[in-house]
Amino acid sequence: MKYSEEISNKLNELLEKNYDAEKGYLNAIDNVESDRLKMFFKRRASERSEFAKELRTEILQYGEIPKDSGSFKGTMHRNWMTLKSTFSTNNEEAILEEAIRGEEASLEAYNELMKERNLPPSIDVLLLKHRNAIQSAINTEKVHEELVS
Repeated sequence: MKYSEEISNKLNELLEKNYDAEKGYLNAIDNVESDRLKMFFKRRASERSEFAKELRTEILQYGEIPKDSGSFKGTMHRNWMTLKSTFSTNNEEAILEEAIRGEEASLEAYNELMKERNLPPSIDVLLLKHRNAIQSAINTEKVHEELVS
C-alpha cells in the first residue's frame, strides 16, 4: 500500500467518526428541552463539521478520495441514544452520558493515530488541534452532566 493511501485510510477513519459525532449532536438537539444544551450541541455539531472539512482537505491533498458518510456503528449509537432518551426518566442526563461516551471513543481514535511515527507535521498539528477540542468538549459535557443530574 502506498504511503499516501495508508495515511488517507487512517484519516478516513477519523472522518467517519466526525460525521458520526456531527449527526449524533444534531440528533441530540432534537431530544433535549434545554435551550442551553441545544446551543451546546449545535456548537459541537458545527465543530465536528469543521473537523470533517479539514480532514477531507488533507485526504484530497494526498490524492485520495474522502469518505462521504458516517459508519454503521455511528448510526447504531445514534439509534441507541434516541431509544435510551425515550425510556429514560432524565432524557438530558442520558443524552449527555451517551455524548460523553461517543466523544471518549473519538478521543481514543485520535490518540491511536497520533501514536503513528510517520505522519507529516501538518497532520500532527491538525490531529492535536482536534484532539484537544474533543477533550475540552468531554470536560464541558461532564460539567453539564453534573448540572443536569
